Amino acid sequence: MDIADIATREYVEIDADERLGKVRSIFEHENPKGVLVTNSDGYTGIVTQRALVQSHVEDSTKAAALAGSVPKVARTADVRDVARMLIEGDTKVAPVFEGDELWGIVTADAILRAVLEHLSVLVVSEIYTEDVATITEDTRVGQAINLLRKQGVSRLPVCNENDLLTGMVTTRDIVDVVVRSMDYPTTGERSGELDRMLDLPIYDVMSAPVETVTPDTPVDEAVSRMFEYDYAGLAVTPPDADTVAGVVTKTDVLRALTHTEEDRLDVQITNVSLLDTLSREAIRERIEQVVDKYGAMDVHHAHVRFHKHKE
Repeated sequence: MDIADIATREYVEIDADERLGKVRSIFEHENPKGVLVTNSDGYTGIVTQRALVQSHVEDSTKAAALAGSVPKVARTADVRDVARMLIEGDTKVAPVFEGDELWGIVTADAILRAVLEHLSVLVVSEIYTEDVATITEDTRVGQAINLLRKQGVSRLPVCNENDLLTGMVTTRDIVDVVVRSMDYPTTGERSGELDRMLDLPIYDVMSAPVETVTPDTPVDEAVSRMFEYDYAGLAVTPPDADTVAGVVTKTDVLRALTHTEEDRLDVQITNVSLLDTLSREAIRERIEQVVDKYGAMDVHHAHVRFHKHKE
């Protein structure tokens, strides 16, 4: 299956010289998966909601400063290849090109909708992420932002003093909080309101009650519920308890789509654009060498995440 019928020409675009304050407003009012940044030469990158939340830049900064490099996709690209590219680019949207011209975009949601009926062969336990970071109801918003940044995730389950799941906080919730502080007329008032909001307990901004699934829930049902409630992920709980067993996200489902019948280790590389001297194949071979050496590890999937070093 290719993406010719999945891609769309409907997308949000902003000039590279526009300020990030406008980008924040776009995410609040239009809730796109990403904002395409262009200049006189054409496409330059994409600003994602998570990048916006995790950045330390001022709203007066130009959008170009936060535009991440997302690989271009051809209209006839294979769905599996595009799913892998979205994961490795750490993005939910990618630009689609027809020849040298920007044609539109393809989103993770569009891909998942297209393959939804085929996902019933999987259950959540086969794809979800265990041992996830959690926070408590009295964790401050600022602390949650730091943890989201540190963990490289977009959601955190919230637990009470008995370690029972009571809520979920996401980058989208955080964006709503930050944008509200921008409504004040003066810089001083905005700064003071932002400081106040960052000191709010998570209990005041989290989503509750939490939509959950169990490990034996079929993946198509889990994805359908994500679409129904407009969530990018769901908490996973045991059948008989309200404790956190893990989280299943749309990214987990996309990753499952990239698996092939090849007798090879599945390797995902996040932020692959940061590679200069190593190829994907070289990294795969090195990981396979380690797995072969320590066969008892029984590794089926490896995820390598690159981060840009900040001087």
